[in-house]
Amino acid sequence: MNQDSEALHAKPDIAQLLIVSGTRPEIIKLAPVYHALQQTHWARPIWLHTGQHGDMAAQMLDCFHIQPDHVLQRQGSSLLEFATGCRVQLESVLTDTSCEAVIVQGDTESAFQGALAGFYLKVPVVHVEAGLRTYNLHRPFPEEGLRQGRIASLHLAPTPRAQQALERENVAKEKIELTGNTVVDAQLWASQHHHIHRRMQGRGHILVTMHRRENWGPDVDHVCEAIAEIAREFPQMPVLFPVHLNPVVKEPVHRLLGGLPNVKLTEPLDYLAMQQALADAWLVLTDSGGLQEEAPTFKVPVLVLRDETERPEVLEAGCAALVGADRSRIVQSVRHLMHDDAAYRSMQASSNPFGDGTAAQRTEKRLHQMLRPDHAGLAQKAAERTRHVLA
Repeated sequence: MNQDSEALHAKPDIAQLLIVSGTRPEIIKLAPVYHALQQTHWARPIWLHTGQHGDMAAQMLDCFHIQPDHVLQRQGSSLLEFATGCRVQLESVLTDTSCEAVIVQGDTESAFQGALAGFYLKVPVVHVEAGLRTYNLHRPFPEEGLRQGRIASLHLAPTPRAQQALERENVAKEKIELTGNTVVDAQLWASQHHHIHRRMQGRGHILVTMHRRENWGPDVDHVCEAIAEIAREFPQMPVLFPVHLNPVVKEPVHRLLGGLPNVKLTEPLDYLAMQQALADAWLVLTDSGGLQEEAPTFKVPVLVLRDETERPEVLEAGCAALVGADRSRIVQSVRHLMHDDAAYRSMQASSNPFGDGTAAQRTEKRLHQMLRPDHAGLAQKAAERTRHVLA
């Protein structure tokens, strides 16, 4: 062996990387990163769950075959009490372990506290799904504020638009990597391991979800009134509405839609059931960011029950439209798609604008370059030599 080959095949130091999750969406989007890192020779992912979501999170972890290394004890009932307790426990874990990076995702309180703990202890912070913006600090609140952090050492942008947003904010280009969104990786993994595929005959159902704070109050009533009108006008079209457990959503939904024969109100669906519901859907009405990303995988058009979205890629790709909580606009949009097959087909995505299912692989590669630059360089040199010999 020559010197470079000996160095390449020598066992490198294993990098311990702390992955912080707290909510169901974080688990979905970090699970592919965890699995990608587990398959490497150079990294050991350590999964920490903050307890922000309880039973829902446990189901998600089980779905993706993840056993957390650390589960924090949730403190109090308010967001402030949770944040305070989470911060103290995170710092304790980071102090007791020799982690080379903290990996967080998105815009939750758990992500914010994980990033802050890493920053204070001078551990590099890696932000998965960085660069999402509405530029309205009150919509969504508090997510828009939480995700605009400047403390990350590496910003993993899910789309070119997110990358551009970071560059406009003067984040150094060498700190930004365009990866794609790991939500697509998660969907493909779940579909393969849990056999998700279309099972409903005909058009399928209209899938409705609504949970965001900015839609609480009269907007919930307006959306439900629109759905009721649609259900009466198209009695052969089933409507599936998994209802958020918060009483400010649950009460008006059941009051306004509970008596309609073609509207099925259910408890919130777990991840696999939601993926199956998407696979069987004809149309999605939602204020969820995650469903805006996931529906295109199954070529299902989306009507977004918001006035803005931090995921404008779905609008630009033509597979979603903003309708807000405007009753007339919602009804007219559904009616148009129901009667105009060409308009409907034009909203069926040819590919998912958020990724191709390899975001986790790109993330792992970029982390390797950041944390093990010498070894990554040797691997590249060896690959180039192999290509030269074969040529």
